[in-house]
Amino acid sequence: MLVVDGDSLAHRAYHALPKSIRRAGGRPAGALVGFSNMLLRLWEAEEPRAVLVGWDTLEVPTYRHEALAQYQSGREFDDALLEQLGILPGFVASWGFVCAKGAGYEADDFLAAAVASERRRGGTVVVATSDRDAFQLVGDDVTILQPVRGVSELTRVGPAEVRERYDVEPAQVPDLIALRGDSSDKIPGAAGVGPKKAAAILKEFPTLEAALDAGRFSAAADDLRLYRRIATMDADAPMPDLPDQTPDWKAAAAAADELGLGALAGRLAERA
Repeated sequence: MLVVDGDSLAHRAYHALPKSIRRAGGRPAGALVGFSNMLLRLWEAEEPRAVLVGWDTLEVPTYRHEALAQYQSGREFDDALLEQLGILPGFVASWGFVCAKGAGYEADDFLAAAVASERRRGGTVVVATSDRDAFQLVGDDVTILQPVRGVSELTRVGPAEVRERYDVEPAQVPDLIALRGDSSDKIPGAAGVGPKKAAAILKEFPTLEAALDAGRFSAAADDLRLYRRIATMDADAPMPDLPDQTPDWKAAAAAADELGLGALAGRLAERA
């Protein structure tokens, strides 16, 4: 199964392509076109049995925002990007792919839930995201496709690559984030602990909880448990059914045409 972090890759598409890309009526289209082209390439390259695209609900805070006031604070999005993020889930659904979006959840949570669902059925998963928090999902049956240049070049990340980058096991990634912090999400981490020290602690103790039980960071224990909870993707996020899919290229082309994306509509129609 192919699982896609919709917001993550739409953001990359928007910033990678010229803002001069427009659709009918002069409306912005860079994120729509870039994301669609990436999704087409992924479909052709991976030949998945099904596709799920997870989305954030930006208008509603999640439990993470409520538990940690500064979580993801200071992020501002261009109106042109927000407009396209509002369009993309419905547009992708017209292709015959499943979109997962719900108040109180992030796209990350739907990625984790999809991975858990596919693991239960004994399948394998490819997860396309630029969010390195998703490395916690990696296993012999789950590979991350991480963009390294815009949305046109991707690298594959498996267990060995996670160990090489972070010197921890994939399952320890939330513990690592809790200890070292995450500046992009405004997670403070433990005072005086950077990536190397955090990895060394997780060499000595298999989990953050084990380190706390041993008396480490006793004054900050509750905070660190909160940071780990925030860094952990919620595999219990509500999931739609994920049957085998056959893309509806004709409907996708019609939707692209209705949005004023003529060139994209032509590429989709060629597959019908």
